[in-house]
Amino acid sequence: MKRCEVKEDAKWNLEYFFKNTEEYKNSILKTEELLKELVSMKGSLTKDKENFYKFLTLDDEIEKKLENIYVYSYLNHYSDTNDETGKKLKNQADKLEEKVANETSFIRSELLSNDYDYILNLMAGDKRFDEYRFSIEKMFRYKNHTLSEAEERIISLASNALGTPDNAFSALDNADVNFGKITIDGEEVELTHSNYIKLIGHKNQNTRKRVFEQYYKYYVDHKETIAELYKGQVKQDIFYSTIRKYHSPLEASLYGDNINVEVYKNLINTIHENLEPIYEYMKVRKDYMGVKELHMYDIYTDLIKEDPKAFTYEEAKAKVLEALKPLGDTYIKDLKNIFDSSRVDVYPNDGKRSGAYQWGSYYAGPFVSTNFDGTEDSVSTIAHELGHAMHSFYSKKNQCHTNANYPIFLAEIASTVNEVLLSEYNIKNAQNDTEKLLYLTDFLDKFRATVYRQTMFAEFEMLIHDMEQKGNALTSETLYQTYYNLNKLYYGDNVISDKLIGYEWSRIPHFYTPFYVYKYATGFMAAVSIATDILNNKPQSLENYLNFLASGCSKYPLDTLKACNVDMTTKEPIEKSIELFKNRLKMVEEIIKKEEEYGKE
Repeated sequence: MKRCEVKEDAKWNLEYFFKNTEEYKNSILKTEELLKELVSMKGSLTKDKENFYKFLTLDDEIEKKLENIYVYSYLNHYSDTNDETGKKLKNQADKLEEKVANETSFIRSELLSNDYDYILNLMAGDKRFDEYRFSIEKMFRYKNHTLSEAEERIISLASNALGTPDNAFSALDNADVNFGKITIDGEEVELTHSNYIKLIGHKNQNTRKRVFEQYYKYYVDHKETIAELYKGQVKQDIFYSTIRKYHSPLEASLYGDNINVEVYKNLINTIHENLEPIYEYMKVRKDYMGVKELHMYDIYTDLIKEDPKAFTYEEAKAKVLEALKPLGDTYIKDLKNIFDSSRVDVYPNDGKRSGAYQWGSYYAGPFVSTNFDGTEDSVSTIAHELGHAMHSFYSKKNQCHTNANYPIFLAEIASTVNEVLLSEYNIKNAQNDTEKLLYLTDFLDKFRATVYRQTMFAEFEMLIHDMEQKGNALTSETLYQTYYNLNKLYYGDNVISDKLIGYEWSRIPHFYTPFYVYKYATGFMAAVSIATDILNNKPQSLENYLNFLASGCSKYPLDTLKACNVDMTTKEPIEKSIELFKNRLKMVEEIIKKEEEYGKE
């Protein structure tokens, strides 16, 4: 379907950003004027109170305008990547962003050349600075980790070269990748990244095995090259952390969120203490599937082969709204407004970016893109992305621009709260045990993939960086064996850890953004804890959560979460989420037992 064929009420209305092209062009010109004015202040940003305030307001206004231009341009482009107008807008936005970044690169060094006490004195007793105080505090935390202007420039100039491992891996794993063709159900198909997960979930075990072996053959064939690339990434991480005076790359990665490395280690240690539930789930899988051996290529297939129900978009909306009622009348009213104000781009069209996402600016937003196909998964996607949208909506409504964008550490919590609530709604309203089993195992599989698997990834990263720092040689065999041993530990004896799974590390692009994946696990467990409290009507839980949504980045992430009674420095939220996993697993076992007893009658 062409973009022009999509009904208007199923497309987002980007006039929230700019009413016409003229308004868009004027905004670019205005941004460039403000940029020129800001650059003219170089060397005098903190000369006195008034200069400092003028700089802060100028910089903030430039960022707001740039964000509005950038998001508008990209949403246009993503609507139809074949459209020449969209391409032109994207290029204009990219050039403007690059210009702003280059011409304002002096700001950080100039500000940090001051003593923090001097800056505090400039702001003392003046409420005009209130909205900027926290962002300035966060910046000055980096003072001891920031080099001279000349040194920072050298690092900046070297950044493209230092980014080679990531870029080279991306080229190898996307542009140059070739998994070959494979015959599935008598039809020859091209094996790709995008269809691998679907094919590895095939109903026939032998087919799954063939897909698994052919897919990983590519990584075996390129193991030495990928090992060198990842080793280069690890060395880069250590280089940056060393010159910026951190104890480790892990500390450097967590520093921005003001998170101690012990939080990271607490996640890993607590999961180690709670591996039995995943072992038990793998045993349930093995028994229910009726396989002699459960292999790594067997854990992605659906346990329940129920023909999926098809939903219209209106039915999906109604279901999501009903499932999220525990979040209160105000939340539902605001959610309906997003649904009904042309802020959701619903269906796929030729050239539209794949997947689903939420994006917006301080002036206009949020906007959600889905590629709705009527499946239960696409209903869940709506709930997920609207969770992001509501988080953005409340943050921007309640915070100044400086504090409006919530950090990545918190980014997946609101979306996952919505998914948990939808899951609970589905389980409670299932028409029969088969349908209930479908929803229960869906939750268990998501938990396995997000909590256990991402924690395993996080531990792998930590071990590998630690090895390199201690001077141990990183070889393809070292990487393989480390990952293989972790896989055996995390999945237990009920799963055959096929030899090829030891190469899984080599296909994970997130490893080129160090110590990032743990946030998926912590976010999921924080969301489970919050949703559980709301469903159990724990006093103040809903109010605390709505305050969380409105907090943006006005506090450090752990402090924001503590306001929801979630303390990620402790074991409690991790163990609380695992209790829900165990509870859902018990429900699965009870249904299976009932089925077996019925079969004997």
